[in-house]
Amino acid sequence: MGSILLAAGENAFLLPSLVGVIIGVGLMVAYQIVIGKKNVSAAQREAQSILSAAETRRDEIKRAAEVETKAEFVKRQQEFDKETQASRNELREVERRLEKREDQLDKKLDMLNIKEKNIEKGESRIREMTTEIEGKQKEIGEMLVKGRNELLRITQLSMDEARRQLFDRLAGRNIRAIEKATGVDIIVDDTPGVIILSCFDPVRKEIARQSLTKLIQDGRIHPTRVEEVVTEITANVEKEVIEIGKRAALEANVQGLNRKLIELLGRLHYRTSYSQNVLRHSIEVAYLCQIMAEELGLNGALARRCGLLHDIGKAVPQDMEGTHPAIGEEICRKVGERPEVLNAVAGHHGDIPATSPYTPLVASADAISAARPGSRRESMERYIKRLQDLEFIATSFNGVTQAYAIQAGREIRVIVDANRVDDSSAMRIARDVAKKIESDMTYPGEIKVTLLREVRAVEYAR
Repeated sequence: MGSILLAAGENAFLLPSLVGVIIGVGLMVAYQIVIGKKNVSAAQREAQSILSAAETRRDEIKRAAEVETKAEFVKRQQEFDKETQASRNELREVERRLEKREDQLDKKLDMLNIKEKNIEKGESRIREMTTEIEGKQKEIGEMLVKGRNELLRITQLSMDEARRQLFDRLAGRNIRAIEKATGVDIIVDDTPGVIILSCFDPVRKEIARQSLTKLIQDGRIHPTRVEEVVTEITANVEKEVIEIGKRAALEANVQGLNRKLIELLGRLHYRTSYSQNVLRHSIEVAYLCQIMAEELGLNGALARRCGLLHDIGKAVPQDMEGTHPAIGEEICRKVGERPEVLNAVAGHHGDIPATSPYTPLVASADAISAARPGSRRESMERYIKRLQDLEFIATSFNGVTQAYAIQAGREIRVIVDANRVDDSSAMRIARDVAKKIESDMTYPGEIKVTLLREVRAVEYAR
């Protein structure tokens, strides 16, 4: 009982405590609930803030990603455009080359078509010409038969005699065609196989020689063929003349010559003087002038130039009026040669006074080259006879007292009696002597006739 009371007393004591505990716990729970609600609210606010920040960050990241994506897209687009443009350019270049090649192929095709048409026209023309030639041959054959029969009927000649006369007539026609095309005279010598060409222009003579040689080798000789061969040979000789002139200038070591002078030097290759080649003579004179000039302390190059050009007047056709020194001087003046060259060319035979030391050098070298042994093939007998003939012709005229052939027969000095010949008669005698020499003598180049008339008064003082 006592224990029950004690227990009841303890319980009575514990109950308020328990109630207090329960109340405290309740208060605490209520506080915790209140605090929890506050914390929940704060957490919600914080969560909302974090969510908002996250959304903001998300937007920023999204915008950054969009910007980066756009930049990458633009970059890739530019790279793609660049690659596409390069491909387009390459395609355009390929297309341009293909178009160009196609144009070339079209042009070649057009040319081939044109050539084909020309060939067809040529073949057609050849067929027409063949037909025409056959017709003419037939006509000629008929005419020959008629002519032969008529000739036999009229002249009562044998077949061989008639054939010979016909061939002679055809040969005369061909010779006239060659003479007309080349400008030379053709003389058929009685000696078998000898044909003489006569012409004052040595280049035309060479053209005629080569043309005749080719025609004889070819065997087809008729006027049309003659013209074709002469035209071809003329072009070849003109080229050869230029090449010979260039080689001569190079051999003589003379530079800066005008093309006209080079051509004239080449023409000198075909000209001879007493069988001496004039071009070789000119080169020889050039070297002799250099040697003498350098010994005297003069300009060797200028001396070579004077020597090489001294006979340039001999290269022009001989139908030009004047001596070859005067003609050569005029040619050199037109192409702008130096005064020393002009005086040497004009005065190397003493026709004008020497104004330069190179003029007597050229005259001396010219005489040395012409007089050296083996330079000229004319015999001494023929040379002396030609001088005697000149003097004989001059002294055969009334009033002439003396005559002297000088300059190796290039000039004749005629002295007349002043008491028997007046001035007008002197002019007439000089002209008659020149005409007599032209008609009676054969000589290269020209011969100058100089007539002298003077009065001499002689008295003796004793």
